Amino acid sequence: NDLNLTDKVINSMIEYNSGDARRIQHAMKVYEFAALMGRMEGISEKEQQVLEIAAVLHDIGIHICEQKYGNCDGRNQELEGPAVAKAILENIMGSEADEAFVGRVCYLIGHHHTYTEIDGIDFQILVEADFLVNAREEKMTKKAITHFRNVYFQTETGKQYLDETYGLNSLSG
Repeated sequence: NDLNLTDKVINSMIEYNSGDARRIQHAMKVYEFAALMGRMEGISEKEQQVLEIAAVLHDIGIHICEQKYGNCDGRNQELEGPAVAKAILENIMGSEADEAFVGRVCYLIGHHHTYTEIDGIDFQILVEADFLVNAREEKMTKKAITHFRNVYFQTETGKQYLDETYGLNSLSG
């Protein structure tokens, strides 16, 4: 039973979101896209690990937001998510918790709806992977998806997956 850090974080995320199939499955989809996109883009091992953990936990603040504010809008999620993520990571990693690593994961969770703050490939891929999944879950129009692609997508892999997933090839340059 040799689970790596990502496996342990996934298990904790599922347990934390117990009874909320939609949120669990959203996190798993975003994680799967993000992990593959990181590998496709050839990012560093350290960035890959940050990306994978942040993808699993990116929406971890939602339940607290619903309890506290009665909604889970992006701003409140960014506010509440990092503390929950930090607690989960410190619980799993114990004394081996690397402050810079945990800090970066929490930074991504605390900013994943703030596209003007994108400051690294880990952040960029997280935003693209989340959008790839959200576009369908939120039933966005092809026009809206294309606009978002043209404004925010930077990676070749992200653009390719978005184009192929939503049949945008005829719409985007």
